[in-house]
Amino acid sequence: MQNKSIAVTELGFKDFKETWNFQERLFQQIIDTKVANRREDKDDETKNHLLLVEHPHVYTLGKNGDAKNLLLDEANLKNIGARFYKINRGGDITYHGPGQLVAYPILDLENFFTDIHKYLRFLEEVVILTLDEYGIKAQRSEGETGVWLDVGTPFARKICAMGVRASRWTTMHGLALNVNTNLGYFDHIVPCGIEDKAVTSLHVELGKEEIPLSEVKSIMLKHFEKRFEAQLNYDL
Repeated sequence: MQNKSIAVTELGFKDFKETWNFQERLFQQIIDTKVANRREDKDDETKNHLLLVEHPHVYTLGKNGDAKNLLLDEANLKNIGARFYKINRGGDITYHGPGQLVAYPILDLENFFTDIHKYLRFLEEVVILTLDEYGIKAQRSEGETGVWLDVGTPFARKICAMGVRASRWTTMHGLALNVNTNLGYFDHIVPCGIEDKAVTSLHVELGKEEIPLSEVKSIMLKHFEKRFEAQLNYDL
């Protein structure tokens, strides 16, 4: 039984580890339902979730990432008020912090399509369409997951990082779109392990002090719902 309903939960400003633990619980609930369905020949509906959150300053390293891409030791992390976690998503190192819109889709892809590559491209497209509404032409960069500006030029820069985990066609982790992000925090890492490209944010590109995060969130959710042909239910 396919369920294209997605429960949207706004977590506000929340610690990364607490959010990660919450993701894990939702992820495991879906896995448990799928395992029980196959073992007991049942057809119970699996749930889908989309978590929206801002994190305090934190650096996260994917399971195949290189710890050398964090350029700070523990003492200096403390000095800038940041934490560091090795986590179970794909990708290398990235930064999360205030002014960044982080979205964690925890989906049973068997409710939509069973294609991880397509899933990643859909996430990128949601962000590209969101930025287009601000007059920003964003693109994919071949061989580099995420959303970029001025691809193929010396000025190429990333505006949205992505990294996911998938098991039994169930997803977790997701994307981080720089909206009003303090880009100085990226100076302490080699973002996504890519040394020769910069990062940017929406407020920098538009030359504005601040963009309402709620506005960007609303636009992103509109495109997410349309692209995934889903029904979003809000638990605000």
